[in-house]
Amino acid sequence: MPQSANLEFVDDSIGATMLMNGFSSGSTSENNTSTGGASNGSGNDGNGNNENNSNSPMSDVINSSSSSSSTSRGTSSSSSSRTSIRAKRKLLSINANATISRKRNVIIFNISATSNLNQSPPDNGDYNSNHSSSSSSPHQPGNEANLEPSSLEVQIPNDDEPICLIEDKINIDKEDSNSSNHSVDKLHQTPYDLRRKPNSSFNSSSPSSSTATTSFTALLPHNITANQESNESNCCSNSVNSSSNKLPSAEQWKTTTTTATNSQKKRRIQSSTIEQSNFEQSMRNGAQYLIYQLPDEVLLTIFSYLFEQDLCRIAQVCTRFYKISNDCELWKSLYHDLFEYDHPLYYTIPDGQYRFKFIPVAERDPNQDNPWKDSFSKLYRGVHVREGYREKVTKNPNQYRGRSTQYVDTIEEALTTVANVENPFVFIHNGTYRPNESIISTNVVMIGAASGSVAENVILERETASTITFIDGAKEAYLGYVSLRFTPEPQTTAQHHKHYCLEICEKATPVVDHCIIRSTSVVGAAICVSGKDASPSIRNCTISDCENVGLYITDYAEGVYEENEISRNALAGVWVKNNANPIMRRNHIHHGRDVGVFTFDNGSGYFEANNIHNNRIAGFEVKAGANPTVTRCEIHHGQTGGIYVHESGRGQFIENRIHSNNFAGVWITSQSNPTIRKNEIYNGHQGGVYIFGEGRGLIEHNNVYGNALAGIQIRTASDPIVRYNKIHHGQHGGIYVHEKGLGLIEENEVYANTLAGVWITTGSTPVLRRNRIHSGKQVGVYFYDNGHGRLEENDIFNHLYSGVQIRTGSNPVIRRNKIWGGQNGGVLVYNGGLGLLEQNEIFDNAMAGVWIKTDSNPTLKRNKIYDGRDGGVCIFNGGKGVLEDNDIFRNAQAGVLISTQSHPTLRRNRIFDGLAAGVEITNNATATLEFNQIFNNRFGGLCLASHVNPSINGNKIYDNHNAVEKAVNSGQCLYKISSYTSFPMHDFFRCRTCNTTDRNAICVNCIKTCHNGHDVEFIRHDRFFCDCGARTLSNQCQLQDEPTQDTDTLYDSAAPMESHTLMVN
Repeated sequence: MPQSANLEFVDDSIGATMLMNGFSSGSTSENNTSTGGASNGSGNDGNGNNENNSNSPMSDVINSSSSSSSTSRGTSSSSSSRTSIRAKRKLLSINANATISRKRNVIIFNISATSNLNQSPPDNGDYNSNHSSSSSSPHQPGNEANLEPSSLEVQIPNDDEPICLIEDKINIDKEDSNSSNHSVDKLHQTPYDLRRKPNSSFNSSSPSSSTATTSFTALLPHNITANQESNESNCCSNSVNSSSNKLPSAEQWKTTTTTATNSQKKRRIQSSTIEQSNFEQSMRNGAQYLIYQLPDEVLLTIFSYLFEQDLCRIAQVCTRFYKISNDCELWKSLYHDLFEYDHPLYYTIPDGQYRFKFIPVAERDPNQDNPWKDSFSKLYRGVHVREGYREKVTKNPNQYRGRSTQYVDTIEEALTTVANVENPFVFIHNGTYRPNESIISTNVVMIGAASGSVAENVILERETASTITFIDGAKEAYLGYVSLRFTPEPQTTAQHHKHYCLEICEKATPVVDHCIIRSTSVVGAAICVSGKDASPSIRNCTISDCENVGLYITDYAEGVYEENEISRNALAGVWVKNNANPIMRRNHIHHGRDVGVFTFDNGSGYFEANNIHNNRIAGFEVKAGANPTVTRCEIHHGQTGGIYVHESGRGQFIENRIHSNNFAGVWITSQSNPTIRKNEIYNGHQGGVYIFGEGRGLIEHNNVYGNALAGIQIRTASDPIVRYNKIHHGQHGGIYVHEKGLGLIEENEVYANTLAGVWITTGSTPVLRRNRIHSGKQVGVYFYDNGHGRLEENDIFNHLYSGVQIRTGSNPVIRRNKIWGGQNGGVLVYNGGLGLLEQNEIFDNAMAGVWIKTDSNPTLKRNKIYDGRDGGVCIFNGGKGVLEDNDIFRNAQAGVLISTQSHPTLRRNRIFDGLAAGVEITNNATATLEFNQIFNNRFGGLCLASHVNPSINGNKIYDNHNAVEKAVNSGQCLYKISSYTSFPMHDFFRCRTCNTTDRNAICVNCIKTCHNGHDVEFIRHDRFFCDCGARTLSNQCQLQDEPTQDTDTLYDSAAPMESHTLMVN
């Protein structure tokens, strides 16, 4: 049946009442005893006798809750807070009433109880060995006993004595330390292992008396060691008025104590030797009861009604009190009551700057026993701005004894109060404050204090001037966890263009942390940092939804700005101007209605690891001599461009990710000269890097890919240096130089682009050196519409079209390049193209190494054109050109083929080792051949079609194999030596009987053998293969044994594919 025990705190400084509920497993009787307090608040009857009943020790589990302790503090004794405690007792049910009162430096515990014993105590070691043989116990099972009242006085250090709040000075032995750590790890788990068995002096007491009264006062030393534990009762002085010197057994449950005022009075007590011995034994028993036997849960609940200073003082009584008073839930309640925080707040001071951080208990250091107490000790000094609390403390001073906290109503009062204090703390509690003037010139620490989102609940607001201003003298000041607002009236005529939410002036170096900063002024900025040596640290702040600039840094100001949220501002998120040089790291700058970061008028700065995106104009703009360093930032999804450098802007952009911008990832114009280095520039909705309007810059070691237009575009007299970049997988071209663009483009890798790897057009003259341009889906390098420039020492290979195309008046210099592996030709010059091709290696192309056609007139000097899968040089359709000192060898078709009204000049070339003829001239073409060497070619040296009369002078034609003549003389079909891949030059015929057309050709031996007696016709001496030998005619060739796949006789090599770049322009 449940039993109840009331603990009533009658002193105003504690003032609370709690109800303890327990239950017994056996049959019990109920006896509720009310508690009355004398007018002196001590719980005595005025004559020094305690009128309350005594509670007995409990050894079983009691689960207590002190959730109401924080709400009961500071209330009068008439208002009570109830805390329920359940007690599981196998032997005993009790009704206990206790009062706790505080007189200066003495805490008095008055306890009275009624017990109901159900059975004898079980055998439990030494304790029960002293009671099991007791035959004189007046309380048999089922009987009730009114226990004698007891009063325990605990003297604590005076209020003016130092208390160990910052660092507890309790030395605990190794065993106790281990047990303490084990219990504290589980927050608010009752430390049962702290309770100890009574000493032999207590257990040896025989229960011969049923009533006793003893007064016990414990003086608390500042240091108690483990070796003192056995003698802890010796530190107590007491006086006695007792009928017995024995504490009752578990069957009697009698606690005998009375009260004495001080140790001097106790020392004056004279008694006989027996009386003195009885007194000392009673003193020890009272101390044993309080320090060792009073249940942990009762002590824990009692301690929950103490403020922090009394809790620290009482922790100095003994090791057990120290450990129980270190309970996390006790300190959490105190912490929330004073600071209102939901998590412990810690700070460090690296480099002389405060850094505050909330650390949830679950994430605490495993070596940290009580994070709430640790944080409490760090933050305890300080002035609290909490409206109405100063009046509350003034009216009820006794309620707040045990706490020395200074409260003020306004921020101005707080700043005045701490004006002469070194490094003071000011806690600004929940509410909206409108300070008249907040100019800070000291090293004050101002921090918001509220539950939930602290900064959202603590608001500082002004309408006519800057909300907070730091000036010279604020070297180590701190402002954190508050909201700052500047909200001028929309129709006001007051000039506030120099007013801000937060203003940091010359020589001020404060820390601003975890603040929410917002301005509705259409001029100025939310934060302004200006003046030489102005160098704040602004971290973890939110600067958003302002109707002007977010952060404005100017006039040689510096500072560190880290991990801020800067968003949705009407103008730039950040302005850096007039030689300002900030450091900005890990900021999130986004969704601005203007540019993200704007540096201009010689502004500088170091910007690292910022996330800049979704701004209406560029993510980062540099103008008018500004020279920022931007590294490891992500600049993306800009509604225009990513980076915009103009009007002589400079800057270093290093290792950034620039992607998914609506326009170019990087814009450089108007004589600007930035360095763009080691960036990833990709997936732009237009180009990657766009340099125009006489822009310059160093573009190196970048990875540029996946952009909708050219990876790098250079135009209008711009002259950048582009080197060591990878430009690939563009949806358009790789590098596009046009409108008189210039530039040095060297050692880049340009590959796998949809259109040309490099375009050069409209009067542009760039220099391309040592680039690898390959694997494009069209042309490698494309000169058109008067594109010029120099192509030197590049490796151009594996393009679907030609490696190089030159057309429409373009006149480049192409020197010392390797042009190979093209799926079409090597170099194609057409439609009036010009150019100088010198000392190049052109090889292993699927079609001719060099094509010259349609009135083009290039110059080829000292090139090596070899191993082509078609001809070496093919000139047709009115092509011209000068070929001098070239080596043309080992090509599958003619070394040089001249056809269809073409008229080139060949001079001092070596044409040799060809698998067909050395030089073939056909289709009314002509040529000037001077001092060439033509040798070791399979079909012959110089092969001329009908009606061809070239100018020939000083050529050496020798050691050619003349395979055609040998085949004709031996009676073979010419198809046997040519197949359908070569076109030997000889007489060819048609057969009217077999219905052949002008597209069919029959060799002379097939006419004689296979078409003997047919109506045949001589056509001309020209290039062909035999269709009869190929068995494409109705008549079977008698000179060939096996049928062969057909194709019509071709009189020219296959025409190269021209670039379709213009079609998609």
